[in-house]
Amino acid sequence: MLIYIFYSFIVIVVIQLSYYLGVFGKFAFGKPQSIVPKNFPVSVIVCAKNEEENVKKYIPLLAEQNYPDFEIVLIDDASSDETLEVFEQFEKEYSNIRLVKVENNEAFWGNKKYALTLGIKASKKDYLLFTDADCYPTSKDWITAMTSQFTMNKTIVLGYGGYEKTERSFLNKIIRFETVLTAVQYFSWAKLGAPYMGVGRNLAYKRDEFFNVNGFIDHIQVRSGDDDLFINQAANKSNTTISYAPESFTYSKPKVTYKEWFTQKRRHISTAEHYKFFDKLQLGLFFCSQLFFFLLVIILLAFQFQWIAVLAIFATRYTVAWTVIGFSAGKLKENDLKIWFPIVEIILMLTQINIFITNTFSKPVHWK
Repeated sequence: MLIYIFYSFIVIVVIQLSYYLGVFGKFAFGKPQSIVPKNFPVSVIVCAKNEEENVKKYIPLLAEQNYPDFEIVLIDDASSDETLEVFEQFEKEYSNIRLVKVENNEAFWGNKKYALTLGIKASKKDYLLFTDADCYPTSKDWITAMTSQFTMNKTIVLGYGGYEKTERSFLNKIIRFETVLTAVQYFSWAKLGAPYMGVGRNLAYKRDEFFNVNGFIDHIQVRSGDDDLFINQAANKSNTTISYAPESFTYSKPKVTYKEWFTQKRRHISTAEHYKFFDKLQLGLFFCSQLFFFLLVIILLAFQFQWIAVLAIFATRYTVAWTVIGFSAGKLKENDLKIWFPIVEIILMLTQINIFITNTFSKPVHWK
């Protein structure tokens, strides 16, 4: 019996190495990205619901972008705080701000996709750049960096949306590491010609891409997924590229309690069941290979079966994975996370199992 477990362990490690070297290595070991300004006309779209304090801080950063031709479309999704009043003041202050007021609609109550659709239809530029109300760009060249990756054929650009660093917070390291790992996955698959998701904190596409798939209509009943489900449907190897120059990054404040972050991740993961079959397969295979890697190591070492070979294979997998994640974290300017890989990987795996179990018995709450 143990010999079959040992052979299974080898197969699992081969799968893991295939992911880390064959897939994630495409991003980790790729060349730094250059920025060549294209000056496409851009509508920056921000949808907010009860984000009064955040929009006060971050909308001016968008308005001060160093870009020749852009407007900002501010969408107030029936906020109950002072978000609308803040937006109205910005509309008076900046000539390139366009305001969209969304009232509660019985058919689309609390549906962010409905609000975003109204904002997209109200936009006047050919290219759309999305971020969230609680996000801010790292530089005044954010629009330039993101749009520099557009070409005549590449009309969808996936960007990186990170989280602020919090000193002396292990939860912060977990959240940021999970964000890095997610970015490495969707960046790498996009480079391989199989894009499957993006994040609404930093995402751009041409207006035509939205209308070519009839917007969000095919998944309008799914409250979340205005970013990843749209990309899963609209993106392909011909029309999608990535932007990972540091000037293209956005950041937002992370959750400060495990419970808040866990709830957030429940919402994100709940959309994955609506992905295309291949995307669900590759994500599931990666997670299962991680899980069985640890389980089989424990079993084999507990029985001291071929323990020298097991430890050698274990070390090889860790060396490769750690190297790939380290180079990737460096590209995303998250260098302090490198040393935490062995610990955080296990924590994230256990958290994901917990999320799958929890989501099986109750549905997460979406939007605000």
